[in-house]
Amino acid sequence: MARSARSSTTRLFYSLCSSTKRTPLTPQHPPPTPVAALLAGNFQLRHYAASSATARVREEKDAVWRESLEKVRNIGISAHIDSGKTTLTERVLFYTGRIHEIHEVRGKDGVGAKMDSMDLEREKGITIQSAATYCTWKDYQVNIIDTPGHVDFTIEVERALRVLDGAILVLCSVGGVQSQSITVDRQMRRYEVPRLAFINKLDRMGADPWKVLNQARAKLRHHSAAVQVPIGLEDDFKGLIDLVQSKAYYFHGSNGEKIVAEDIPADMEAIASEKRRELIEAVSEVDDKLAESFLNDEPISSADLEAAIRRATIARKFVPFFMGSAFKNKGVQTLLDGVLSYLPCPVEVSNYALDQTKDEEKVTLTGNPSGPLVALAFKLEEGRFARTAHFNIIFHQRIYEGVIRKGDFIINVNTGKKIKIPRLVRMHSNEMEDIQEAHAGQIVAVFGVDCASGDTFTDGSVKYTMTSMNVPEPVMSLAVSPVSKDSGGQFSKALNRFQKEDPTFRVGLDAESGETIISGMGELHLDIYVERIRREYKVEAQVGKPRVNFRETITKRADFDYLHKKQSGGQGQYGRVIGYVEPLEPGSGSKFEFENMLVGQTIPSNYVPAIEKGFREAANSGSLIGHPVENIRVVLTDGASHNVDSSELAFKLASIYAFRQCYTAAKPIILEPVMLVDIKVPTEFQGTVTGDINKRKGVIIGNDQEGDDSVITANVPLNMMFGYSTSLRSMTQGKGEFTMEYREHAPVSGDTQTQLVNAYKASKEN
Repeated sequence: MARSARSSTTRLFYSLCSSTKRTPLTPQHPPPTPVAALLAGNFQLRHYAASSATARVREEKDAVWRESLEKVRNIGISAHIDSGKTTLTERVLFYTGRIHEIHEVRGKDGVGAKMDSMDLEREKGITIQSAATYCTWKDYQVNIIDTPGHVDFTIEVERALRVLDGAILVLCSVGGVQSQSITVDRQMRRYEVPRLAFINKLDRMGADPWKVLNQARAKLRHHSAAVQVPIGLEDDFKGLIDLVQSKAYYFHGSNGEKIVAEDIPADMEAIASEKRRELIEAVSEVDDKLAESFLNDEPISSADLEAAIRRATIARKFVPFFMGSAFKNKGVQTLLDGVLSYLPCPVEVSNYALDQTKDEEKVTLTGNPSGPLVALAFKLEEGRFARTAHFNIIFHQRIYEGVIRKGDFIINVNTGKKIKIPRLVRMHSNEMEDIQEAHAGQIVAVFGVDCASGDTFTDGSVKYTMTSMNVPEPVMSLAVSPVSKDSGGQFSKALNRFQKEDPTFRVGLDAESGETIISGMGELHLDIYVERIRREYKVEAQVGKPRVNFRETITKRADFDYLHKKQSGGQGQYGRVIGYVEPLEPGSGSKFEFENMLVGQTIPSNYVPAIEKGFREAANSGSLIGHPVENIRVVLTDGASHNVDSSELAFKLASIYAFRQCYTAAKPIILEPVMLVDIKVPTEFQGTVTGDINKRKGVIIGNDQEGDDSVITANVPLNMMFGYSTSLRSMTQGKGEFTMEYREHAPVSGDTQTQLVNAYKASKEN
């Protein structure tokens, strides 16, 4: 036994000696002793074994969290108003077992859809706020955000898409691709969100899914194809043919919960074969692997086609089109299967953060729960779920990396504040489920933490921030005031809350009249907030006439040279600024630029920030009609200062007066918001409606025919669109409908500018 141990030790020693690099025997390199070599060998073996075990454990952990995240889908449902988003979400919740009864958006029972939890939503039959929920389908966890379809609530779509991994674009089989469909699709492109399309309402009179598919290709520039073919349309809509699996599906039962799979009907085999080949061709154009099989005339299996569609969809090169009728309970389960099959899991989407310690260097987030915490707050709500004052604020957040636990301390990177998490929940519309922890890839809500939309949270080990979301500028304003002076406190509280919740809702004060001015995305947007002030805070508010948010800009370069000098005993004021203002190049991306081109120390550098501040302040109110000045560049070239009398205040005032001095010489003009208006009317009223658009100084840019209807597209100044809903109804016997969205600020006509300037001067004189 001892000999055996000694011999194995000797063998180990000799093997170590033979593998050791040979070096000359010198006083610095004495021959290794057997004991030293043996100890070194044992250490190496132990170290190797330990590192291998650690690597194995890490790999096992990685495999576990990857497997769990592969069974997660974060999706949003977006569409034009009245395309059936909320109805679709209601069916999804029913079939996944989250709710046990189906209620309609405008149902006779008065209950309303689950995701429309606000009283106003149920009364008006529209979605006002995005609502989050979660469900389980075939062992996959699906987190869903249902978003509004009305353009006035577009910020809800923006912030939902910012944090989602995939989306469903719902299109009406009759209305097709409409104005808000285009806007929503543009938002999906902005945030690089892979998507499926669902052609809804195939049971409606006039349903034509192939027309909608062609519109999507033309108007949305989708590379797309149908993955399903409807069996019948309108009242004859019975089921769907799955082109990937080559099966026909029928939906039986009182709520379509029983799915029956059968062979494709004989009379539809030809069209199914044609559409399947069309699908394979479309996917082959964007997927090399499938293209190789297709070009070689190899048989393409269902599994190969499904895998190719998934690759192309996740790469955002292809949009598969599903079909059905959510209201008639057909096609929703197959759409859910499509979400699992074709939309990405959190680890299949590239997410980036900006490292604030390395000059905002881009850092890829792996989605690893064992990594440092990185989470983005994308929506804030106050008061809606409150039971105590401590839990008065709730914010929704998407976790991109790491784990968040109840009781943890987290850091708000944007403010530097350290915050403890008192309560962690998962939302189900207006209900919630308490949880102890949440990991990367999940969407959760946190109570009792004050922050702003777009704030990034970490555990303190890294200083990362996520890129912010796009926030459109308000286009309309209203003067509001409480009827009773006693309710002023509640009125201010309501405005502060709504401003914090909604980045597109702004509150300001008219310096001349002292009125409170609220600004938003349109009439409906502001009307909803006035109504919420009345309902939620019991404050009756007086509302003034809607105002358009005009802007001013300059059209030519103008020089300024202004000396501000004041002496009234003691230290005076002295500051001289010289330079010029000029219009910015179109598409420059910024609205105001300041450039310091001083040479030498004619003005000490510590006064330059005050000069910039003065010009920015002056640009907040142009001299034409008192609205902000945009698209302007201020260049400071020279100036003068005084050793005693110069100060930041002196140079700030000099800048303000210099701006006013040169403004008229820069030929200022007024810009007004122009709306993209889509009007759908019976063809017999086309002439009347077109004439009315021309009277409103609109420019018609499109006129298409859809069956018996004319679809007129025009650019119309917002100032001319007030009360248009009533006018359109009277012109078309109540048969016309329209939608509009903000397009751009454009110069007003000369006579309009004169009227606006004269009205502004008259109001100042009064």
